[in-house]
Amino acid sequence: MKIGIMSFAHMHAYSYASSLQKMKGVSVAGVFDEDEDRGRKAAGSYGTVYYPDQTDFLAQEMEAVIICSENSRHKDMVLDAAKAGKHILCEKPIATTLEDAQAMIDACEENGVILQVAFPVRFSRPMMELKERVDRGEIGEIVAFRSTNRGQNPGGWFIDPARSGGGAVLDHTVHMVDIMRWLTGKEVKEVDAMVDSFFHDIEIDDAGIMTLEFEGGIMATHDASWSRFDRYPTWGDATLEVIGTKKTIKADAFKEHYRLFSDGPMQHVFVGEDMDEALIRDFVDCIRKGRKPSITGVDGLKAVEVAMVAYRSSEAKRAVTL
Repeated sequence: MKIGIMSFAHMHAYSYASSLQKMKGVSVAGVFDEDEDRGRKAAGSYGTVYYPDQTDFLAQEMEAVIICSENSRHKDMVLDAAKAGKHILCEKPIATTLEDAQAMIDACEENGVILQVAFPVRFSRPMMELKERVDRGEIGEIVAFRSTNRGQNPGGWFIDPARSGGGAVLDHTVHMVDIMRWLTGKEVKEVDAMVDSFFHDIEIDDAGIMTLEFEGGIMATHDASWSRFDRYPTWGDATLEVIGTKKTIKADAFKEHYRLFSDGPMQHVFVGEDMDEALIRDFVDCIRKGRKPSITGVDGLKAVEVAMVAYRSSEAKRAVTL
């Protein structure tokens, strides 16, 4: 199976390309990137061809593409790839507006191609085990969630509103809203949020606190931020505490590590499964079997909707109903 990569603007493109290289019967078919220097370096690193022209890239023989561009470029790339008959894995957030997200979903349906959204946190072993416990009824009825997704400020285009579409709230809300929807099968009804820039002197938000109400009365709080400083020993967290009528369980997608103490600084050594690789394996399996993707375009749209409503709520200084 030949899979091409459209842009290395997002850092996940490197782990996705490395994951493709590990798989038998799969190859990186080529790289398209509007940044020629970045594209040529990436193509050289993964032993493939760089294409400076997107039309030429999409004309190549390949079954699928992985899109890791700036958020504002997702829509155009998905539409072009769908018209070219390529299955698509699109980095999150799916788009910067709900209208764009719906147009992407429609285009993929019209052209008969798969659209999967990159939410690798679903493939974290702690989150998968949490899902199994919920499905077994071990927790009982879910009453509430406490959630955090706090990391470092990525800088670059992430803090440019025109290219990112939003700051930390958009970047770090979609993952955990997706997990909560996945666990409950329910949609968010109302959002009450406070959003601002607290940790950096930037023109975009770097933190947000929100209260969510799901269908059926399930309540959730979510802390999304770029609050980790550069020397912090780990990148950040993606935690979820599930409060049920029988049990309360807390999971962190990034806690599959041990702490190593030696003569040097304390180190966190990763020993768990690679969630990015698991995401890529799932995408490839989806194409091979022709099945519905595990994480659909609609999943991506619903997660973005909550983040967008959080911005509206903060501006209006009141709760907003979806």
